[in-house]
Amino acid sequence: MRVPKLDLRRLGFLSVLLDVGRMRAFARRSEIGLVAAGFIVGITSGLAVSLMSWISSGLHQLVFGIGDDQRLSSTDFGADRTVLLAPILGGLVLGLVLFILQRWRKRPIVDPIEANALHGGRLSLTDSIIVAVQNLISNGFGASVGLEAGYTQLASGFASKIGVLLQLRRSDLRTLLGCGAAGAIAAAFNAPLTGAFYAFELIIGSYTIVSLTPVVVSALVANIVAQNLSSGDFTIDVGSFGSVMTADYPPALLLGALCAAMGILIMKGVSLTEEVARKSAIPSVLRPALGGIVVGLLAIVSPQVLSAGHGALHLNLSHETTIPMLIGLLLLKSVASAVSIGSGFRGGLFFASLFMGALLGKLFAYSAPYIFASATLTPVIYAVVGMSALAVAVIGGPLTMTFLALEITGDFPITVLVLAAVITSSLVVRTTFGYSFATWRFHLRGESIRSAHDVGWIRNLTVNRLMRTDVRTARSDLTLEAFRQEFPLGSTQRVVIVDKDNRYIGLVQVHDVYANPTEEKAETSLTSFVRLGNDFLQPTMNAKQAVSLFDKTESDALAVVNNLVERRVIGLLTEAHTLRRYSEELDRRRREASGEI
Repeated sequence: MRVPKLDLRRLGFLSVLLDVGRMRAFARRSEIGLVAAGFIVGITSGLAVSLMSWISSGLHQLVFGIGDDQRLSSTDFGADRTVLLAPILGGLVLGLVLFILQRWRKRPIVDPIEANALHGGRLSLTDSIIVAVQNLISNGFGASVGLEAGYTQLASGFASKIGVLLQLRRSDLRTLLGCGAAGAIAAAFNAPLTGAFYAFELIIGSYTIVSLTPVVVSALVANIVAQNLSSGDFTIDVGSFGSVMTADYPPALLLGALCAAMGILIMKGVSLTEEVARKSAIPSVLRPALGGIVVGLLAIVSPQVLSAGHGALHLNLSHETTIPMLIGLLLLKSVASAVSIGSGFRGGLFFASLFMGALLGKLFAYSAPYIFASATLTPVIYAVVGMSALAVAVIGGPLTMTFLALEITGDFPITVLVLAAVITSSLVVRTTFGYSFATWRFHLRGESIRSAHDVGWIRNLTVNRLMRTDVRTARSDLTLEAFRQEFPLGSTQRVVIVDKDNRYIGLVQVHDVYANPTEEKAETSLTSFVRLGNDFLQPTMNAKQAVSLFDKTESDALAVVNNLVERRVIGLLTEAHTLRRYSEELDRRRREASGEI
């Protein structure tokens, strides 16, 4: 029996999705096409989050022997020493993975923020899968890290791969990468608005009308997929609330400032741990196991330090806790998180900062009546305020954390209170420290980026791309008369002077030589007109660095040499051309952001 051939033209919109070529044209030429791509990214993000959550839960059950209805950080293990041994074993497994990667894949792994800031949204899917596996090992064996880093990395990796296959423009690819991160956070927290603004504030770096629809669509779709697959496992129940009074705002502002200080201490603690480990003689592949020993010892004191802390957060929100226990748990979790990240476990501090913020908020609730006599908030409201304020100090994204509070409480007055606290926290961190956790780690690596704003195009606009290669050169031992014969007035503005080995010596303005009276002493040489002998450009410099050097030397042109050792002249660049190309690129980015192109 003959099977009829499938005619894609009869399938309407589905034919576009099934035909890569048509989908590519649809996504590049139409805003609706980009929304369709965001829809697909939302599906992949929801599936990625659900799969990672399922694997993590399975590892917890396998390694720690807990039930499928139990949370690791809220389980009472009694005298069971599994809590000590599991993080150590996880550190050894992760060390083996690192050992293999050191020999197989030596290039540094780029995260979504760095990909959007420097690489135009291009993110390796292979590297993203590697990060997700490392994150699962770390979290699955009890290291004090969350899965949010793996969620966003994997979802963004799939999004970038889809965007590259569709051959999207740089701005559209960056937006699609944001769609992946938005879907991941939305699915992880059952919070589409939180996911969308996480993408705008932390991954894309800006909000535009063009990016709004695909990002929100991706967040909504990912949330629906995850909820259907995971049966509502990504919710945070904070109970009921009382009313919010005007007098409650001063305590919230103070709590925001305290959370900022706590966030800075956590970030400093992570960097200090990394520095100590780096300066020690301990091989990098053994550091996670040593970190696992510390985490295991802390877990013996309180299993609530294990993993991200979902169970522990619910436990502390729903039960009354003494002040000494809150202080002790806050210190234990802080140390466990700093040691876990600093020793090489892979993961993020998103949920850990929410948990620690809730502890700090409840602790603050006990002292608030003594400082503010008119304070009326309950400890659980302070916990919600503390969650968002500490998370914004560590992660960044004031609106992201505000919408998270709205979506987990459903109470608008509390959300306004949270907004006041997170703005305070963000302001204190930016003015006193200047970085979020992600950008602080970039700073430690020598990167100057402070957000996901697209600065990669500036780095791609290099001197090598801007310079002209038809350079007029002359030997330094040339006489003035010979120079005048070879370079008549009007033939060129400037000549690059080189020595007998073709090494750069400096620049000579042709009109300066002709302005020299012919009756001067015969011993006047060409080298007397040479200037900018130690000022030149290199091909790897970007336009911004070139403009800075033009400014410093007060010159309208500079020679380009191949390197500092050989100093062989390979080109010439003028300030006017550099500024014109720089302005053109700036205008192009502006038009991309406004949707004009």
